[in-house]
Amino acid sequence: MNDDSIPLDHYSMQILLELQRDARQTVQQIADKIGLSSTPCWRRIKEMEAAGVIRGYTVVIDREKVGLNLAAVTEVNLDRHNEAKVRDFERAVEASPAIVRCVSATGPADYILTVHVPDIKHYEKFLHTTLFEQAGVTHVRSAIVLREVKSEGNLPVDFGPMSRSRI
Repeated sequence: MNDDSIPLDHYSMQILLELQRDARQTVQQIADKIGLSSTPCWRRIKEMEAAGVIRGYTVVIDREKVGLNLAAVTEVNLDRHNEAKVRDFERAVEASPAIVRCVSATGPADYILTVHVPDIKHYEKFLHTTLFEQAGVTHVRSAIVLREVKSEGNLPVDFGPMSRSRI
Protein backbone atom coordinates (compact mmCIF):
# COMPACT_ATOMS: atom_id res chain seq x y z
CA MET A 1 0.00 0.00 0.00
CA ASN A 2 1.49 3.38 -0.91
CA ASP A 3 1.22 6.47 1.28
CA ASP A 4 -1.73 7.83 -0.73
CA SER A 5 -3.94 4.76 -0.44
CA ILE A 6 -6.86 4.75 1.94
CA PRO A 7 -7.86 1.56 3.75
CA LEU A 8 -11.29 0.44 2.62
CA ASP A 9 -13.34 -2.34 4.12
CA HIS A 10 -15.52 -4.84 2.29
CA TYR A 11 -18.60 -2.60 2.28
CA SER A 12 -16.73 0.42 0.94
CA MET A 13 -15.25 -1.66 -1.88
CA GLN A 14 -18.68 -3.05 -2.71
CA ILE A 15 -20.04 0.51 -2.85
CA LEU A 16 -17.25 1.47 -5.25
CA LEU A 17 -17.97 -1.53 -7.47
CA GLU A 18 -21.67 -0.65 -7.57
CA LEU A 19 -21.00 3.03 -8.33
CA GLN A 20 -18.63 2.05 -11.15
CA ARG A 21 -21.26 -0.29 -12.54
CA ASP A 22 -24.00 2.37 -12.40
CA ALA A 23 -23.45 5.72 -10.69
CA ARG A 24 -27.09 6.69 -11.25
CA GLN A 25 -28.30 4.23 -8.61
CA THR A 26 -29.85 5.67 -5.50
CA VAL A 27 -28.12 5.21 -2.17
CA GLN A 28 -30.98 2.90 -1.19
CA GLN A 29 -30.44 0.71 -4.27
CA ILE A 30 -26.73 0.43 -3.51
CA ALA A 31 -27.40 -0.28 0.16
CA ASP A 32 -29.86 -3.05 -0.74
CA LYS A 33 -27.36 -4.67 -3.12
CA ILE A 34 -24.48 -4.72 -0.65
CA GLY A 35 -26.49 -5.60 2.47
CA LEU A 36 -26.12 -2.33 4.35
CA SER A 37 -28.74 0.14 5.51
CA SER A 38 -29.11 3.44 3.69
CA THR A 39 -27.61 5.83 6.26
CA PRO A 40 -24.23 4.06 6.72
CA CYS A 41 -24.05 3.55 2.96
CA TRP A 42 -24.61 7.28 2.35
CA ARG A 43 -22.05 8.14 5.07
CA ARG A 44 -19.42 5.89 3.47
CA ILE A 45 -20.01 7.47 0.05
CA LYS A 46 -19.65 10.98 1.52
CA GLU A 47 -16.46 9.96 3.37
CA MET A 48 -14.96 8.50 0.19
CA GLU A 49 -15.88 11.68 -1.71
CA ALA A 50 -14.27 13.86 0.99
CA ALA A 51 -11.14 11.70 1.04
CA GLY A 52 -10.79 11.90 -2.75
CA VAL A 53 -11.37 8.19 -3.32
CA ILE A 54 -14.42 9.14 -5.38
CA ARG A 55 -13.24 12.03 -7.56
CA GLY A 56 -16.45 12.56 -9.50
CA TYR A 57 -19.26 11.01 -11.48
CA THR A 58 -19.36 10.76 -15.25
CA VAL A 59 -21.06 9.21 -18.25
CA VAL A 60 -19.58 6.80 -20.81
CA ILE A 61 -20.08 7.98 -24.40
CA ASP A 62 -19.74 5.85 -27.53
CA ARG A 63 -17.08 7.88 -29.35
CA GLU A 64 -18.06 6.68 -32.82
CA LYS A 65 -21.69 7.71 -32.29
CA VAL A 66 -20.51 11.28 -31.70
CA GLY A 67 -18.26 11.26 -34.78
CA LEU A 68 -14.90 10.43 -33.20
CA ASN A 69 -14.19 7.57 -35.59
CA LEU A 70 -10.41 7.53 -35.35
CA ALA A 71 -8.44 6.61 -32.25
CA ALA A 72 -4.66 6.77 -32.20
CA VAL A 73 -2.07 5.75 -29.67
CA THR A 74 0.70 8.29 -30.00
CA GLU A 75 4.18 8.04 -28.51
CA VAL A 76 6.07 11.29 -27.95
CA ASN A 77 9.69 11.94 -27.02
CA LEU A 78 11.14 15.20 -25.76
CA ASP A 79 14.72 16.28 -26.41
CA ARG A 80 15.22 17.41 -22.81
CA HIS A 81 13.43 16.79 -19.59
CA ASN A 82 13.95 20.11 -17.88
CA GLU A 83 11.06 21.46 -15.81
CA ALA A 84 10.08 24.20 -18.26
CA LYS A 85 9.79 21.89 -21.31
CA VAL A 86 7.96 19.20 -19.38
CA ARG A 87 5.55 21.75 -17.88
CA ASP A 88 4.91 23.38 -21.29
CA PHE A 89 4.31 20.03 -22.97
CA GLU A 90 1.97 18.83 -20.23
CA ARG A 91 0.00 22.09 -20.34
CA ALA A 92 -0.44 21.68 -24.10
CA VAL A 93 -1.68 18.13 -23.52
CA GLU A 94 -4.16 19.29 -20.89
CA ALA A 95 -5.43 22.02 -23.23
CA SER A 96 -6.10 19.63 -26.13
CA PRO A 97 -9.59 18.07 -26.08
CA ALA A 98 -8.49 15.47 -28.65
CA ILE A 99 -6.06 13.95 -26.12
CA VAL A 100 -8.19 11.87 -23.79
CA ARG A 101 -5.36 10.13 -21.95
CA CYS A 102 -1.70 10.90 -21.40
CA VAL A 103 0.81 8.99 -19.34
CA SER A 104 4.46 9.67 -18.68
CA ALA A 105 6.16 6.32 -19.12
CA THR A 106 9.41 4.43 -18.98
CA GLY A 107 10.68 2.70 -22.09
CA PRO A 108 11.12 4.03 -25.61
CA ALA A 109 8.56 6.86 -25.30
CA ASP A 110 8.49 9.70 -22.79
CA TYR A 111 4.72 10.07 -23.13
CA ILE A 112 1.98 7.83 -24.48
CA LEU A 113 -1.20 9.59 -25.59
CA THR A 114 -4.62 8.36 -26.60
CA VAL A 115 -6.12 10.68 -29.20
CA HIS A 116 -9.71 10.69 -30.51
CA VAL A 117 -10.58 12.64 -33.67
CA PRO A 118 -13.15 12.33 -36.49
CA ASP A 119 -10.79 11.04 -39.21
CA ILE A 120 -7.22 10.84 -40.49
CA LYS A 121 -7.29 14.40 -41.86
CA HIS A 122 -8.16 15.71 -38.41
CA TYR A 123 -5.40 13.57 -36.93
CA GLU A 124 -2.88 15.06 -39.35
CA LYS A 125 -4.09 18.55 -38.40
CA PHE A 126 -3.82 17.63 -34.71
CA LEU A 127 -0.22 16.49 -35.21
CA HIS A 128 0.78 19.72 -36.97
CA THR A 129 -1.08 22.17 -34.74
CA THR A 130 -0.66 20.47 -31.38
CA LEU A 131 2.32 18.13 -31.15
CA PHE A 132 4.74 19.36 -33.80
CA GLU A 133 4.31 22.93 -32.51
CA GLN A 134 5.66 22.02 -29.08
CA ALA A 135 9.27 23.02 -28.44
CA GLY A 136 11.32 20.00 -27.50
CA VAL A 137 9.26 17.33 -29.25
CA THR A 138 11.78 15.25 -31.15
CA HIS A 139 9.85 12.13 -32.08
CA VAL A 140 6.22 11.21 -32.60
CA ARG A 141 5.13 7.69 -33.47
CA SER A 142 1.48 6.86 -34.11
CA ALA A 143 -0.49 3.64 -34.11
CA ILE A 144 -4.02 3.86 -35.48
CA VAL A 145 -6.47 1.74 -33.50
CA LEU A 146 -8.19 -0.82 -35.72
CA ARG A 147 -10.52 -2.18 -33.04
CA GLU A 148 -10.83 -1.78 -29.30
CA VAL A 149 -10.63 -5.20 -27.71
CA LYS A 150 -11.11 -3.90 -24.16
CA SER A 151 -11.82 -0.39 -23.00
CA GLU A 152 -12.59 -0.68 -19.33
CA GLY A 153 -12.86 2.42 -17.23
CA ASN A 154 -13.65 0.58 -14.01
CA LEU A 155 -10.88 -0.09 -11.52
CA PRO A 156 -10.54 -3.59 -10.02
CA VAL A 157 -11.06 -2.35 -6.45
CA ASP A 158 -12.12 -5.75 -5.17
CA PHE A 159 -8.57 -7.08 -4.91
CA GLY A 160 -8.26 -8.01 -1.28
CA PRO A 161 -5.34 -9.75 0.42
CA MET A 162 -6.66 -13.18 -0.58
CA SER A 163 -7.37 -12.26 -4.21
CA ARG A 164 -4.06 -10.58 -5.13
CA SER A 165 -2.95 -13.79 -6.83
CA ARG A 166 -5.52 -13.09 -9.57
CA ILE A 167 -3.45 -10.19 -10.91
